[in-house]
Amino acid sequence: METQSNTVTEIKVQTQENGHRKRIGLYGGTFNPVHTSHLIVADQVGTTLGLDKVNFLPDAIPPHVDTKTAIDPQMRVDMIKLAIEDNPLFGVEMSEINRGGVSYTYDTVVKLKKAHPEVDYYFIIGGDMVQYLPKWHRIDELSKLVTFVGVQRRGFETDSKYPVIWVDVPLIDISSTGIRNRIKTGQSVKYFVPDKVIEYIKEHHLYLE
Repeated sequence: METQSNTVTEIKVQTQENGHRKRIGLYGGTFNPVHTSHLIVADQVGTTLGLDKVNFLPDAIPPHVDTKTAIDPQMRVDMIKLAIEDNPLFGVEMSEINRGGVSYTYDTVVKLKKAHPEVDYYFIIGGDMVQYLPKWHRIDELSKLVTFVGVQRRGFETDSKYPVIWVDVPLIDISSTGIRNRIKTGQSVKYFVPDKVIEYIKEHHLYLE
């Protein structure tokens, strides 16, 4: 099967050619809560590709939201800010939170490109999500606006009809769902999430029900 997947070597060549342009990673998700695996993925992608910034892109209304586990979007943002405050590579892109409602990646990227035409965007997705790219809203147009970065995960094919740069990241089996369940059942989440995020969760009595 012919693919359009790229290698890290190839993208570094492109970086030299487009050195005057700013290169920003977008890492979308619910982050309910943000955890160590999120931070490792963002750091590995940012440093491997030499990005100027990696911005976490929290959604306002998560898809298939479970109302029992939903919390105020601003609280999710607060936890992200606490988690990333010691790493200058990281930032938070608030466009979907500020817009409210359900956001499509295509619409978000179009608005960002209009506001920042000098920026090349790299959209980070899990390796297991690459196979679903054909189902994304206006994917053919979106694939021309961003460079997709797939985080390699064992057991998933890396073939894609859309251009994808693959970055190998150690597989760390941590999920926000698992963290919420551990908190609900009184188990420790130390090292699953940064200490400041744990303090925030305790202070606001989150995920107890």
